[in-house]
Amino acid sequence: MIERLTPPGTAAPRGPYSPAVRAGDFIFVSGQLAVDPETNQYVPGDIQQETRMTLNNIKRILEGAGASIADAVRVGVFLADGTEFAKMNEVYAEFFGDAKPARTTIVCSFASDIRVEIDCVAYSPKK
Repeated sequence: MIERLTPPGTAAPRGPYSPAVRAGDFIFVSGQLAVDPETNQYVPGDIQQETRMTLNNIKRILEGAGASIADAVRVGVFLADGTEFAKMNEVYAEFFGDAKPARTTIVCSFASDIRVEIDCVAYSPKK
């Protein structure tokens, strides 16, 4: 069974997609940005601020879907500037600690001043 999820307290999608989709025991979280869920506005900052807000958004979505950040099995990180990798990685390590999911990091360009976008797949058997 496939469930399209929009957990309460999360930012509204900026396009025709679901914030998360549960397919069986997996939760697929769409790419998230540094968007304040209360105002639904993008909040530009340095790479560490944007990474922290983005990962908090992922954490909030996972928790709303009945999982946690420790359930993440794969993460995709998209950076506008590869030289900011180390600073992004410092904040990333704060969130994942010893629960290190598989990860891919790609340097890409965005249509605006976005510095980082992160998506995630978590494994969380339904109870």
